[in-house]
Amino acid sequence: MLQRVVRSTVIDAPIERVWAVIRDFNSHDQWHDVVEVSRIERNESSDQVGCVRSFSLKDGHRIREQLLTLDDREHRSTYCIVEATVPLQRYVATVTLKPVTDGNRTFWHWESTFATPPGMEAELRQMVATGVYEAGFENLRLHLREGGDLRAPGSAPMPTALPQPARRIALRRYGGPEELEAEHCEVPAPRAGEVRIRQRAIGVNFLDVYLRRGWIPQLLPVSDDAPGVLGMEAAGSVLDTGPGVSHLRPGDRVAYLGPMPGAYCSVRCVPADWVLRLPAAVEDDTAAALLLKGLTADYLLHDLGRVRAGTRLLVHAAAGGVGLFLCAWAKALGARVLGTVSTPDKARLAREHGCDLAIVAPAGAFAADVLRATDGRGADVIYDGIGGSAHAENLRALASLGHWVAYGHAGSAHPPFAADDLSPKSLSVSVPVLFHYTASRERYEAMAARTFDAVRRGILKPAIRHRYALADAASAHRDLEGRLTTGQVVLQP
Repeated sequence: MLQRVVRSTVIDAPIERVWAVIRDFNSHDQWHDVVEVSRIERNESSDQVGCVRSFSLKDGHRIREQLLTLDDREHRSTYCIVEATVPLQRYVATVTLKPVTDGNRTFWHWESTFATPPGMEAELRQMVATGVYEAGFENLRLHLREGGDLRAPGSAPMPTALPQPARRIALRRYGGPEELEAEHCEVPAPRAGEVRIRQRAIGVNFLDVYLRRGWIPQLLPVSDDAPGVLGMEAAGSVLDTGPGVSHLRPGDRVAYLGPMPGAYCSVRCVPADWVLRLPAAVEDDTAAALLLKGLTADYLLHDLGRVRAGTRLLVHAAAGGVGLFLCAWAKALGARVLGTVSTPDKARLAREHGCDLAIVAPAGAFAADVLRATDGRGADVIYDGIGGSAHAENLRALASLGHWVAYGHAGSAHPPFAADDLSPKSLSVSVPVLFHYTASRERYEAMAARTFDAVRRGILKPAIRHRYALADAASAHRDLEGRLTTGQVVLQP
């Protein structure tokens, strides 16, 4: 006879935040006290239906479970036990979340059916009900509370006082990564139109390197008395809001991208207009690494390149954060995608993300390969985040009427674009700035929606290959400048 165990509770946090934890099939070793260690087998994604998680309990038992269904619309997942040392037979469980409109809370329903060896029915029902489900409810509450996402039982708004000093990475002199110093700081309550965010993941971008070097001093002035703080994007949860903010609430899981630096910190106040509520399917570190690079890819492809089926593209640094997004999204639009990389390993990665031809060009010679691959016509659009070192080769590689999009200069600054260099092929040049495209809230939301949708559809697959502690920001910068990173890089406070 099958046994049935049903438990439910209310979690004092928004459904998006609770679901973000629950939908990750491999997250329970981070929040459930009975789980020792867990991994997803065969390196599959933890939200891939059919994936198997293998984990051990602190009492020594080992279990393998398979994800059977995952429904982001209904906030429901179903899984079963494939193999276990604990005698739960034909175990199938379902977790369902529903929003509670009173206080923006979450109703959590957890139930299962299973068979047991004779005589063990009551013992195993009790184990599942209390040791797994009820303990899991309390463990998740503690997990969210420690992350700043959950109000204490019976409390009203989130407190404005911080439970511990905030931390930041300060820059007092322009220069190398060694100039980045970790220190404690005070973060006052948000002013009118602001929100205060406890950050869990911070995106690292080459723009941060430009600022650290002092290449854009007007954007980040620094001094001993008034140090600057790098970082343009982060994700976390709203701690509290200032007067006049109505579209965000304490506990909301959010991300932001702003035109002013300051994200290399554990807690920050930012204008509410910068802040986006996150879809449940987008994790914190994904969001922190996605906004700047993803929205950059969006406007480069759709607004500047007007890429469509048959467009011939050349993407420099194709295995970098923006480069991988450009390759994947352009390929989905039907473009012919060429890319330059510095190593064979990066060439393989670029090809995995949609690059039709990855040109290994550590010395910067690529034009001949581009012309050969396009039957002598050249590239319709070049996305150049490298800078001056590629200048002459770009001119050779561009097709007539080609468009050179100089959106960055990771290697060196672009030299002046001379009309005499452009006119023989009637070339055009753009030197765009992302924040001009996101200045309108309506446009910003539309760009973010397109980018999140591209993630949902599997077009963009943010791969966080490099995670560093906030205090280790200098190492992140050294690796980024040393071209030792691929894909996205995040700091974790």
